[in-house]
Amino acid sequence: MTRTCSILGAPVETGASQPGCLMGPASLRTAGLARTIRSLGWTVEDLGDVQVAPQPPVPHANPAVHNLSDTIAWIEALEPAAYAAAKDYDLPIFMGGDHSMAAGTVPGLARYAAEQGRPLFVLWLDAHPDLHTLDSTESGNLHGTPMAYYTGQAGFDAYPKLAVSVPVENLCLMGIRSVDEAERNRISALGIEVHDMRAIDETGVLAPLRGFLDRVAASKGMLHVSFDVDFLDPAIAPAVGTTVPGGATFREAHLIMETLCDSGLVTSLDLVELNPFLDERGRTAKLLCDLTASLFGRRVLDRMTRSFG
Repeated sequence: MTRTCSILGAPVETGASQPGCLMGPASLRTAGLARTIRSLGWTVEDLGDVQVAPQPPVPHANPAVHNLSDTIAWIEALEPAAYAAAKDYDLPIFMGGDHSMAAGTVPGLARYAAEQGRPLFVLWLDAHPDLHTLDSTESGNLHGTPMAYYTGQAGFDAYPKLAVSVPVENLCLMGIRSVDEAERNRISALGIEVHDMRAIDETGVLAPLRGFLDRVAASKGMLHVSFDVDFLDPAIAPAVGTTVPGGATFREAHLIMETLCDSGLVTSLDLVELNPFLDERGRTAKLLCDLTASLFGRRVLDRMTRSFG
């Protein structure tokens, strides 16, 4: 049976420190994301881009916080869009845009999952845990807040009220290697499952990933994968404004995506923090398309030989 996929752009960059992420959805389209997925036997519908009008400033007690009103508007626009996409398609893809968009996509997906009587699990592939609250962020960049928000932590009175939160025990963070003190304390206090790059170096990616997937399957859960470009090593994926050395390799990333495909558990995907302004001849956008293809069923033996870059 042919499966259905949608792609929806969220050209948001107000949560990040560098401009350029708003070009992410266009870059993924140009790199052939929809065409690649269709070649694997899926039907794909491009739903266009969510649009948000410029917002008047909203103050916050933490003077570092900026673009708060824009982030609120994006959450309000993306939550129902993600809910509708989950309802209408087997595996919707949300193309960013900076990672603040997950403050809208994940709550929408959690609301849909709850209506199906199923828990939502989140695999967070990122160099950062994004566990700041509006009070704890020192940079004021709100792409560092979505996980704390959608898990229902205190300190988000300014954000829209959550219909459904994601329990912290339903999270798995992989690739983490840049953590602020406030986030480190929150991870410890909440007992969040984190596999940083040292752990991955010691155990590989398969053991922790399979353990997490076993929990998703046992709970009959829906699985959302939120893939940040900075999960990857910047040597292979330079198009991100938050580069942190020592990220996942090409082989590790493809192994993760192929294992996710094998599990049959993934029900939605974020592709975030792609900044084409920082890319090299589109190589990062092409890599994201290739990794997405692995999630959708492409195997190593299916890949054509071509020059890297």
